[in-house]
Amino acid sequence: MDPQTYAIRFGYGLPAPDPAVALTGPDLTAEAWPGTSFAQIGPVLAAFRAAKTDKDEAGIKAGHRASDMLALRGAKAIFARAAGSEDPFRERLVAFWADHFTVAAKTRMDRALPSILIDEAIRPHVTGRFADMLRAVITHPVMLIYLNQEASYGPSSRKGMRLKKGLNENLARELLELHTLGVGASYSQTDVRELAELLTGLSVTSEGFDFDPRRAEPGPETVLGVTYGSEGLEPILQALDDLAARPETAAHIAGKLAVHFVSDTPDAGLVAALSGVFQNTGGDLLSVAKALLAHPVAAPAGAKARQPFDFMVAALRGLGIKPGHLVAMQPKVFNRLILAPLTAMGQPFQQAPGPDGWPEAAADWITPQGLAARIDWAMQVPQRLQRPLPDPRAFLAATLGSRAGEKLVWAVSAAESAQDGVGLVLASPEFNRR
Repeated sequence: MDPQTYAIRFGYGLPAPDPAVALTGPDLTAEAWPGTSFAQIGPVLAAFRAAKTDKDEAGIKAGHRASDMLALRGAKAIFARAAGSEDPFRERLVAFWADHFTVAAKTRMDRALPSILIDEAIRPHVTGRFADMLRAVITHPVMLIYLNQEASYGPSSRKGMRLKKGLNENLARELLELHTLGVGASYSQTDVRELAELLTGLSVTSEGFDFDPRRAEPGPETVLGVTYGSEGLEPILQALDDLAARPETAAHIAGKLAVHFVSDTPDAGLVAALSGVFQNTGGDLLSVAKALLAHPVAAPAGAKARQPFDFMVAALRGLGIKPGHLVAMQPKVFNRLILAPLTAMGQPFQQAPGPDGWPEAAADWITPQGLAARIDWAMQVPQRLQRPLPDPRAFLAATLGSRAGEKLVWAVSAAESAQDGVGLVLASPEFNRR
């Protein structure tokens, strides 16, 4: 695959990175631009709940300020990594898996949580085994909070009977429907309920994940014909491993990868190839990613619309904005130039509308309102980020290479100012597709 195609389809656009560094070696980008952790937010959440109970207005405001600071740090880290990474394919894969395991803030106090899940449960496993990522995500406090596992008690458990509380099936349902087997797979409502009973005991403290046997449903549970009979965390982990190894899971993930990276209507041969690699390697995600890069139908670029986050990161990389510049931005400036425009484009940061993540179809992103917001950003924001702006003709060559059409080349050459020329490049159909 030529470097230009690799950069546009599997990264965040030109200038092209070196394909040889893709997914090799340690995750240096995360080390360079650290985010935050549950160890930092957990005590903040606990103190906030206490303040709410005591109606302590000063404590409530302090909790909001601390949560806002941690959320901003996480957001800046994600943009800095994407904009500055020498391995943008890794960043794209991280974003893909973050969407696959979508979580979103339900309250102001939750705004830091999605970035924490990414850093602690997704990034460490993006080139490892899917089963390990699944274990890390499903037992992470952020996922348990998002899908209301804190509200799930075994009906016959000690705590369930004492508190007169029962099951919450959210985690079990999304685990089957979204995270592993996929919509329409051969599982029943009985499987959902039995899995929900098996998952009772998964809990959260201010320090992180906890298994509480007092809320766990006693006795064996049967999911998809397999009975899990022992007590404690081990049968849950075994059930997750079993779900990760099922052929339906391989097909579901292969299809999502093909849709996200290649086409809204992907070639059946590509999906089958990725599914086969997934099954034959025991869910080795590095092998699956390499198979995606190597498949011939994955090469042609331009079949997908860039989502707003992808569009903005590609623009930042094209403009040469350094990660340190993004991290150093004042909160109000970062919100005005980066986060608020994302919302206007239709993709508020880490606020997917549901646990199934963001839509993939081009029609969901190439809308009158969304395009107007992109054009406005393209024409107004680059000059606030980079002064002086690059020569528009050089910028066109650096960001689109041979993909620039004759009409765009002419329009950029005829632009009356650098601001207009750079804006035309960023607003062009060529730049908004990958």
